[in-house]
Amino acid sequence: MTGETAPPLARATLDRAAHRRTDPDWLAEAWERARVLVLDSTDDGRALVRGATAPPELVLIGSGELPEVPRSVPMFLGVEPDGVPVFAVDAALPELPDARPVNLREVGHLLTDRDAGLFTTGLALLNWHLRHRYSAASGHSTQVDEAGWSRVDAMGQRMWPRTDPAMIVLIHDGVDGPDGRCLLGNNATWARSPGHRRYSCLAGYVEPGESAEAAVLREVREEVGVGVEEIVYAGSQSWPFPGSLMLGFLARADVDEPIRVDPAEIAHARWFTRREIGTALAGEPVLVDGDDRLVLPPPSSIALFLVHRWLDGHC
Repeated sequence: MTGETAPPLARATLDRAAHRRTDPDWLAEAWERARVLVLDSTDDGRALVRGATAPPELVLIGSGELPEVPRSVPMFLGVEPDGVPVFAVDAALPELPDARPVNLREVGHLLTDRDAGLFTTGLALLNWHLRHRYSAASGHSTQVDEAGWSRVDAMGQRMWPRTDPAMIVLIHDGVDGPDGRCLLGNNATWARSPGHRRYSCLAGYVEPGESAEAAVLREVREEVGVGVEEIVYAGSQSWPFPGSLMLGFLARADVDEPIRVDPAEIAHARWFTRREIGTALAGEPVLVDGDDRLVLPPPSSIALFLVHRWLDGHC
């Protein structure tokens, strides 16, 4: 998926060339001519970009330009349309003219389709490796194999990268026009900035044995105490913080049904009109919970993508 119809981190153009992952001779030759995405795991997985205006350009360097020995083996991401292979490594970011370090949350929505895909894939793969140094089956330490796409222990047991499926839902009342409303929540774990309160879509992990749609029903009932219907899938994107796949939905609820929040999960929840959401997106203050100003989800999140879908009448 590309363009405005896709969530911001669901965009990619790179050919992953998975058949090359088990070809050590080709990989060794490819590394010598590769473009390399450097990610710093000690600094929130930041990478370098150039350009003060959108779209900023993701900085890739030659394999021979790394300033120090990487903390990871090269992870093969794929092959560009011009035939040049791309790898990612975990290392200190090099100091380059006009380049600045950024994390994916900051710039994911601003990057080109190609750069968004590279950054998202590289970070998701790196975070998986950082969390799977030992085998869950044997307890033995594991080593990277297949150019970063598996790990294997001393007994030969292999594991492959996994993501945790999670649902996220924009709940609405089914009403068109500026008076139509959506239900957003303020998570109990979010840090609060003075004078500001962030509201977002409700979300939660899909539990074993349930579908994503069943998770929507369960999580909404658990977190705010209301029932939903007309659940419609809207899209998905990776959220590699550290390793989720966010499955986005829209669903309708009755505004007259009482909201009963689970305080362990949700500090506040309330209905907002399209007029209020549009005002907040325009940068104008919308006051909630007294004198707090409404803050909406970050632009790289699928949550804001869902808010825009509803705001534009795609329910």
